[in-house]
Amino acid sequence: MTIDRLRGLGSHLLLAGTALLCAFPIYWLFATSLRRPSDVMSLSPIPWPLSVDNYTDAARKVDVAQLIANTFAVALLSASAQLLIALLASYAFAMYTFPLQRVLYLGFVGIWLVPFQVTMLPNYVLLNRLGLIDTLVGVALPTLCSALAVLLMRQHMAAFPKELVAAAKIDGRSSWSILWTVVVPNLRPALAALAILLFINSWNEYFWPAVVMRRSNGVLQLGLRSFMGTEGDDWGPMMALAGLACLPVLVLYLLLQRHIVNAFVRSGLK
Repeated sequence: MTIDRLRGLGSHLLLAGTALLCAFPIYWLFATSLRRPSDVMSLSPIPWPLSVDNYTDAARKVDVAQLIANTFAVALLSASAQLLIALLASYAFAMYTFPLQRVLYLGFVGIWLVPFQVTMLPNYVLLNRLGLIDTLVGVALPTLCSALAVLLMRQHMAAFPKELVAAAKIDGRSSWSILWTVVVPNLRPALAALAILLFINSWNEYFWPAVVMRRSNGVLQLGLRSFMGTEGDDWGPMMALAGLACLPVLVLYLLLQRHIVNAFVRSGLK
C-alpha cells in the first residue's frame, strides 16, 4: 500500500471517528427515550428492553402535535421571510450600482455584529405596544430579516455570471423576471443550504420565545420545561420530546441533502 493510500485511509478513519463522536449524543438521546422509565438512568449503551412509555408520558403531559405545529409554523415563517429578504437584498447589492451602496452593505455587516440581546428590550417594548406578547406572531416578527443571510447570499450572487443577466436584459426581460427565471434556478443549491440553516436556527431558538411566551406550551423548546421541577427532572419524557423535536430537522436535511452538497461543491469552484 502506497503512502498516499495510507494517508487517505488515515484521513477517512479520522473523519469517521469524528462523525461517530458527534453523532453519539443524538444516539444517547434516542436510546434514553426508548428505555423503560425505571431504566432511564442506566448507562447501558443498548436500550433493552425497548419501551415507548416515555413517549406516551410526554404525550399525556403536553400536546406534542400542537407544539410541533406551532414550532414548525414559526420556523417556516421566519426562514421563508429571511430567505426572501436575503435574496432580494443580495440581488440589489450584486447586480446594481447605487448611491451609498457600500455604506448600506457595511450597515448589514454592523447589524450582524450586534448581539440579539442588545435589541431584545426594544423589540419586547414594541411587541407589548402592538399587543403581540404571548403570541406566535410576536415570536416570529423580530426574526423576519437576517443580516447573516444577506451577507451569505450576496457572496453567491456576486459570483453569478453577469453575462447571463446582460443577455436576459437584451432579450427584454425585467429585473424581476431575470431574478426568478434566470438567477434563482441557478442558485438552488445555495438557496437550499441557506434555507435549512435558517430553518434549523429558528427551530432551535429558545431564548427569544422564552421572553415573549408566558405559557410553557407555546413551542417545543418551551414545552421541555414542563418536565423540569424543583424535585427533579423527568428525564424520560424530556428525552422523548427532545427526540421528536429532532425528527423534522432530520427529515428536512434528508430531503435537501443533494442541494446542500452541491452548494458546498460549487462554492469551491471558480
